[in-house]
Formats: sequence, structure tokens, C-alpha cells
Amino acid sequence: MGNIALENTIIDVIKTIYDPEIPVDVYELGLIYEVKINSDQSVEVEMTLTSPNCPVAESLPKEVEDKIASVEGVKSAKVNIVFDPSWDQTMMSEEAKLELGFL
Repeated sequence: MGNIALENTIIDVIKTIYDPEIPVDVYELGLIYEVKINSDQSVEVEMTLTSPNCPVAESLPKEVEDKIASVEGVKSAKVNIVFDPSWDQTMMSEEAKLELGFL
């Protein structure tokens, strides 16, 4: 599987993970800043949270790591939480904005 196909599979898996406070997946919310597949098939994800005090600050990144690590062809997964840039509603996809009534 090429890296583009693998990246698409990883994104599909990420789209199964939902923020507990908002009925939209973390990818459509714009919480995933980068998915990087290294040459050794390890995956690094830059991710943010809707707020630094997010009640799932511990469990959500772990869920993302576990689900990505379970994808065939992925050796390991590491999530790095960043707060720069800070998340805001403009980072949501059109689909998420529509779902939440912002459009």
C-alpha cells in the first residue's frame, strides 16, 4: 500500500473518533493538524484539542494512537498535542459547520 493510500486509511480511521462534547469526528472538527508517515511506517500525528482543559485530554490522543496503530501497514503511532495554532471554529470542515448549524 502506498503512503497516499495508507494516509487515506488512517484518515478514515481518525474519522471514527468523536469529540465527546461535539457530535462531529475529530478530523472534521479540524483537530488533526498533520498526519506524517515516516519511511519506517511509523505515524506521527499533530493534534490539538478544543481547549487545553478538554475533559478527554488524556483519553482522546490515546484513542487516536491506538486506532492508527491498528491499521494494517502501520508500525506505530504517536500523537503530539499542540496548542499552536489554537483551535477555533474556523478550522472545522464545511460538513462539521453544517452539522452543528453554523452554516
